[in-house]
Amino acid sequence: MATKKPARPADDSEAAFLAAYDPTQYPGLAVAVDVVLVAVVDGRLATLVTPRTEHPFRDRMALPGGFVGPRESLDAAAARVLHTKAGLVGVFLEQLYTFGAVHRDPRMRVVSVAYYALVDPARFRASTARDEAVMATVRVPWAGETGGPVELRDADGHRLPLAFDHAEVVGMAVKRLRGKLDWAPIGFQLLGDTFTLLELQRVHETVLGRPLNKDSFRRRMLASGQLEATGIAQQGVDHRPAELYRFARRSAV
Repeated sequence: MATKKPARPADDSEAAFLAAYDPTQYPGLAVAVDVVLVAVVDGRLATLVTPRTEHPFRDRMALPGGFVGPRESLDAAAARVLHTKAGLVGVFLEQLYTFGAVHRDPRMRVVSVAYYALVDPARFRASTARDEAVMATVRVPWAGETGGPVELRDADGHRLPLAFDHAEVVGMAVKRLRGKLDWAPIGFQLLGDTFTLLELQRVHETVLGRPLNKDSFRRRMLASGQLEATGIAQQGVDHRPAELYRFARRSAV
């Protein structure tokens, strides 16, 4: 005997379905964004953190972050966080990874979509000059693209205690940058408008955590089509002035 299909409601439209839909029948969770601000300052990889003033993890350092508004896109939330907590707009900002461990936040189930932002040293110093902001240097205990948590140190070399899983978040940013450095314009975003080839090499070495051959690096960069000579040399240096270059396609922001 054939099973009789249940009759459809009189109004079977999507609008009627949504009007009667009850989202509370499913477990709720919150979505947040965290932003790893990356710079190369004085030959070291650096990021920005601030001390938490409330529980959980009160007095520990945290990345710029916040909850996503109900009518806010992820990208908009990340840009808002970067602006309100670091004073930055118009910088290279890209989605990094989603962190969703069940107990990463002891308050409730919080899924965090992490981003990384790239800035030159001057803009980075300005952002860390804000109240409560701390410039932290990144110590990477693993080679290449191994991945894993990293340590953050203050200006005196003391290890900074981090909130949540932010050691893993910064570590993921380092791993991503190392993997993309050879084929994406990452190094240029960490420099000013003009730079020498040696300055560009130093940025690459800082991100990779290892030295590079000067001659092969220079040849590769000049052959990449990503550089254009400015026709201007360095000024105010105590050695032979080097030629200044610029990124030929500084439109990645």
